[in-house]
Amino acid sequence: MFSVSALGELLIDFTDAGTSAGGQRLFERNPGGAPANVLVALERLGHKTAFLGKVGQDMHGEFLRATLEGQGIDTTGLVTDPDAFTTLAFVALAPNGEREFSFARKPGADTRITADELARDVIASSRVFHVGSLSLTDEPARSATLAALACAREAGCVLSYDPNYRANLWPSVEVAMDQMRSVVPQMDLMKLSDEECELLTGEKDPEAAAASLLERGPKVVAVTLGAGGAYVRCAEGGAEVAGFPADAVDATGAGDSFWGGFLAAFCESGKAPAEVTLADAVSFARLGNAVASLCVRKRGAIPAMPTREEAEALLA
Repeated sequence: MFSVSALGELLIDFTDAGTSAGGQRLFERNPGGAPANVLVALERLGHKTAFLGKVGQDMHGEFLRATLEGQGIDTTGLVTDPDAFTTLAFVALAPNGEREFSFARKPGADTRITADELARDVIASSRVFHVGSLSLTDEPARSATLAALACAREAGCVLSYDPNYRANLWPSVEVAMDQMRSVVPQMDLMKLSDEECELLTGEKDPEAAAASLLERGPKVVAVTLGAGGAYVRCAEGGAEVAGFPADAVDATGAGDSFWGGFLAAFCESGKAPAEVTLADAVSFARLGNAVASLCVRKRGAIPAMPTREEAEALLA
């Protein structure tokens, strides 16, 4: 039994690493992909996880598979495609740690997974099944995502969603909005950033956006507020949960690490989504904030995920 399984992109983040002696920009290879980042955060917190997705039959795909397995993540559902290259993302960093993305994904292997390739037994044996929106950008991954959600729902899994908007991976903002919103009614737990509120709901204000999302299906919504922490909302109401101060080195994986911490605390509560109280949601977000605060203090996403002991020391 897995605490959480996730479907989506697994890729290389080539992260800005300064300049060479000749004045050329250097990039450091880091394993990444939002759903995979979430799982690593969960593994570091002591939860058993599984990843479903696709990489290319190349050096990067081999590296990514070895990375997940090295973290203890089950890779039964990770497919290798001999005809597509592993997706790459080049991440340039601003002085404040914020990021600018450029993707090599035309097509990337992650967009090529089909419904027939899904490890349905892995999904069915998970307490929570998590997806993002980047597997909705292209076929056949979009149909595979919808099939995976149907499988998870039939198996009684809790459904989790983080839209994780990347403008340059969609043909237009309108298409992105339609696809990103289309799966919201199926979800039980949902996380988005304050910058994604308007795209998902038409509301810029996190409180109004969270309230709008609750009316569409999700039972618990968390909106990340950067260094400000997070806003959480459930049927009982909403609250802002302060973040932990951090000297940010690299914000890559910050939201994913938050959600990994949040899902870990949710799983440990033993509650169904509809049973989550506001006090519960605040508690889940506190662990998420602690994990995120520790993550941004190091470079990369997967390499920066903190241990349980580190998170608990910050919470103490």
